[in-house]
Amino acid sequence: MPQVIGDTLQKSGFLRELKSAISGSAVKTDREAMSSYLVDWRGRHEGTALCVVEPSTVDEVAVVVRTALSHGVKVVPQGGNTGLVGGGVPLAGDAVGQQIVLSLRRLNRIRSINVLDNVIVADAGVVLQNAQTAARDVGRLLPVSLAAEGSAQIGGIVSTNAGGTGVLRYGTTRELVLGLEVVLADGSIWNGLQPLRKNNSGYDLKQLFIGSEGTLGIVTAAALKLFPLPQSRVTAFVGLPSPDAAVNLLRDLQSEIGDCVTAFELMQRECLELVLGALDGARDPLQHSHPWYALVEASTALRSDTLADTIEKNLAIAFEAGIVADAVLAHSEQQRATLWRLREEISEAERRHGTSAKHDISVPVSRIAEFLHHAPAAVKNSVPDAIPFAFGHVGDGNIHFNVFASAEDTKTINLVIYDLVTALGGSISAEHGIGLSKVDLLKRYKDTRSMLLMQSVRKALDPDAILNPGKVFDLAKTTDLGL
Repeated sequence: MPQVIGDTLQKSGFLRELKSAISGSAVKTDREAMSSYLVDWRGRHEGTALCVVEPSTVDEVAVVVRTALSHGVKVVPQGGNTGLVGGGVPLAGDAVGQQIVLSLRRLNRIRSINVLDNVIVADAGVVLQNAQTAARDVGRLLPVSLAAEGSAQIGGIVSTNAGGTGVLRYGTTRELVLGLEVVLADGSIWNGLQPLRKNNSGYDLKQLFIGSEGTLGIVTAAALKLFPLPQSRVTAFVGLPSPDAAVNLLRDLQSEIGDCVTAFELMQRECLELVLGALDGARDPLQHSHPWYALVEASTALRSDTLADTIEKNLAIAFEAGIVADAVLAHSEQQRATLWRLREEISEAERRHGTSAKHDISVPVSRIAEFLHHAPAAVKNSVPDAIPFAFGHVGDGNIHFNVFASAEDTKTINLVIYDLVTALGGSISAEHGIGLSKVDLLKRYKDTRSMLLMQSVRKALDPDAILNPGKVFDLAKTTDLGL
């Protein structure tokens, strides 16, 4: 039998078995119905799949994985598909027809909320905003907050160890996960959903799956920490002369009110101009323009009339010291939302403006100003026509240093930025992950011993390499590292 005919019959048999195992309507093979699942949010990565499968229970997810394994078909787990490094889309090229997309969007049930335990247990397909609302309805805060929270899903957030604007106070997703339910590469189900704050009974297995981008197992549910809702909150939009001033202001505020500083977002003037040009009705909050801005938020679970006075007092002191050039405080929830929208819409405004090279980097907070001083000059020296701009979560050292430039210049710019980041003791990926976009870069900048350890873990948990092929690193190309 010719190979092409044999492959076609094998695929047909796989689809028949899949449709008999779960609801036929959960299996999409129509090209138009599949199209949105095959391309990433930025439109940079597009693949082809044999089908898109949308199971509605963890048992159905397990069946899909077992069926795929028995036919040698790869499985690409996908959440809200809001990632920026292509981690949730199938491969193109030689992998066409040998992989499926497994969408978790129909696993969308909030299983429980326990106020005494301060825990929410949610299926992987629950949209983050819906989980936040459910927590708020019982007087609790789920502190993961992202610009894409209206479409990002819990499973994807866990699988990428998402960061966001609350990391300064509450930590990354990794620090919020108490337990997980995971479908493993052999189709078995690991139930590690115990919502315990202390559990010292052996290896902390859930940590393997957090941030693994679906390469070690498919997260189907998560138990996440909740916190009391803030009773007092102050939001300020601050004009600054430099990144040094921003770091100094952060230091001073933290010295005064500690972890009541819950967010400290930095943005360059060029970022604000992008948003003002793209967002209907948007206006500059301050009377004059400034080179840099900080969006600062402080909050406490205590009812306090003094928090705003404390922030205003510290901003006034910073103004006298030349650290702050101007500032405005939100006096209503609507004003707060308006200020936050200027920060949250940067990525969308950037996408509308044109193609950019994205650098989701982290350096020690003490070296942020140094990085932002050297990086633009280094880029312009290498690619004179490039237009760099920066924003990010300065409180945790995570800067999004993006550059408008031609696709041909992107590789040169990447190496310039990541060489500088490495020299400053930083990371080439702070919160977006590796996905497809940074596979070669990870190999270049990650030490060999770490790569060997990660690849050993992956081989142990997914020996047939069926989960999310080509992401993080390619197991087929590890021989040069000694595996």
